[in-house]
Amino acid sequence: MTPATRVTDDHFQAWLSQVNDACGHFNARKLDAGFVGQLEKCQVGQISMSIVDMTHVNLFRGPREIRASGADNYYAVLQMAGTSHIEHQDARIELRPGDLTLIDASAPLDMHFHQRSRQLSLILPRTQVESGTRGVSVACAKRIEAQTPLASMARQMMLEAGRTQHMANNESQAVLEALIALLRPAITQDSVPGSHERMFRKALALIDQRITCESLTPEFIAREVGISMRSLYRIFAKHDLVIAQYIRNRRLDFCAESLRNPSMDQKVSSLGYAWGFSDSSYFSTAFKGRFGMTPGEYRKRHAN
Repeated sequence: MTPATRVTDDHFQAWLSQVNDACGHFNARKLDAGFVGQLEKCQVGQISMSIVDMTHVNLFRGPREIRASGADNYYAVLQMAGTSHIEHQDARIELRPGDLTLIDASAPLDMHFHQRSRQLSLILPRTQVESGTRGVSVACAKRIEAQTPLASMARQMMLEAGRTQHMANNESQAVLEALIALLRPAITQDSVPGSHERMFRKALALIDQRITCESLTPEFIAREVGISMRSLYRIFAKHDLVIAQYIRNRRLDFCAESLRNPSMDQKVSSLGYAWGFSDSSYFSTAFKGRFGMTPGEYRKRHAN
């Protein structure tokens, strides 16, 4: 190995180590000797993003990398310069400057960069992305074209967040929520057509309307929607959902939203009751199971 080759290999490994530190575990291989790689990390409040420059490299995640870094998030990817070729969830797309897409950290990913490329990658917590989809599947590896108004506004928001040096936790949380809400029309997809979809939407709307009621049950929903219990379970199953779990998780998501609100001074002990949980111990256990921490710990984490 010549000294020049050794320096190049050292640079490649140092760059890959930076990627792993900023974005979770990835693996990579150089596509030829012209490899170039740089990374700039930005962490402000709850916002974690990185700007990655790379040339002639294949960056990928398989089962081993996924296990090593966890899968509790998505990546919002903005192509800033050059192009990238992405294979993810049975989809193949090419991102051009200004394009965006969403990547699921729990699924394998293969990205090729043959020319000089710059990408901004923003970590989006899984619970926040999925809590607002109301049971509709999240569409990943879908090209959001640069010229669309949605892409233009999301791009501006991501770039501005990257330039901001100081932001309170609640402010950064609000930015993430606004960005997710902005992207939602482009990252959700319906999988149940026709009358079943209308019944599904009606059931979701009813759940949100009655979410604080302890009496909200699958039996009540089926009766109000006008379908049998069997049909109700089947409609939710087509979205990979169990209705009782959906109700519980929807309540927990509303509880988490309340805890993130700095103006909400309601005691944690009474919060579960306010959102339809009849047992405070069960509420705390369920909340920790969904968010990895108790309600009190969650409030402290998202406080200023």
